[in-house]
Amino acid sequence: MLYSTGRRKTSSARIFMKSGVGRIYINNMYFKKYIFCKIKRKIILFPFKIIKDKYNFLFNKFNFYITVKGGGISSQIIAIRHGISRVLLKYNINFKKKFKIYKLITRDSRKVERKKYGFMKSRRKHQYSKR
Repeated sequence: MLYSTGRRKTSSARIFMKSGVGRIYINNMYFKKYIFCKIKRKIILFPFKIIKDKYNFLFNKFNFYITVKGGGISSQIIAIRHGISRVLLKYNINFKKKFKIYKLITRDSRKVERKKYGFMKSRRKHQYSKR
């Protein structure tokens, strides 16, 4: 069993890779029931698509148990993709070169800027009134 975490904004995903038949469970639900959009499903499966030519058997050999919380659905999906890439990297270090090309191991560190005192938002000032 291998374990890794993936993060994006305020989302955090924990990925457990165990031997199995190639199923992905997100928060105790099959991932097709958790994510309805086909494009977002492709984002999650993207690390497998990259290594498919040489390691086609890999996806059918393991089950992935994922717990994700925080943020919105898009942020959670990127966190899951980040975590899956990291756990596959622990399985085989030879994937590093391909994952680096597509920037899958790099954590996207952008977060929402905090609100400051005297402003409406982080940088939005109150509207000036002449009269």
